[in-house]
Amino acid sequence: MLRHDQRLADMAGGNGVSESTVRRWRDELIGLLAAQAPRLDRALMKIARQGGEAILIDGTLIRTRRRTGKADRRNYSGKHRTHGLHLLALTDENGRLIWISAARPGRTHDNTAARHDHSLARLRAAGLGALADLGFRGLDNDILDPAIVTGYAASRTHKLTTGEKEANRVLAVGRAPVEHGFAHLKNWRILTKLRTEPDRATQLLRALLVLTNLEVNR
Repeated sequence: MLRHDQRLADMAGGNGVSESTVRRWRDELIGLLAAQAPRLDRALMKIARQGGEAILIDGTLIRTRRRTGKADRRNYSGKHRTHGLHLLALTDENGRLIWISAARPGRTHDNTAARHDHSLARLRAAGLGALADLGFRGLDNDILDPAIVTGYAASRTHKLTTGEKEANRVLAVGRAPVEHGFAHLKNWRILTKLRTEPDRATQLLRALLVLTNLEVNR
């Protein structure tokens, strides 16, 4: 069901059980899997114990059905021009997912989500650094010893120097594996356009994180 986005009614009919029974089994299994998803502080400490020095951080949008009413307006992402839920994820240097945040309204900014999860403080507590895109600029204001590296941004009054452009290129190469992590997660077709309630999406996403890592590690 999760891999191919199979409907409950189809599974029920094909297995000779009621749709409510399939729904109960699904919800119980998702709950059990989600409970195994790592907490942020524990995930970071594990990377540090394994000798890691840096992780990759990024945000993405999981598309959802458009719903009527004012309550759904916050799920509209102006950046992506569609309704969805914002998700923050961390991967190791090879792009393996190590943690995902709670699902938040689509209009949520990457920095807002990172501050809500106290990402910077937990990175420093674990002694790790993070590579991020320009969407995380301003999250770490420590110029001398930043825990989150975001690269350089051009403006009307400042054009990037050759050195800054090269630094951005190196950073982009180092960040590339984070997209592999998102690609593995989005291979689950149930995420093509979520039909579940937004408040239940977090549990589903964390269950998929556990399943994704089981597949990748085989």
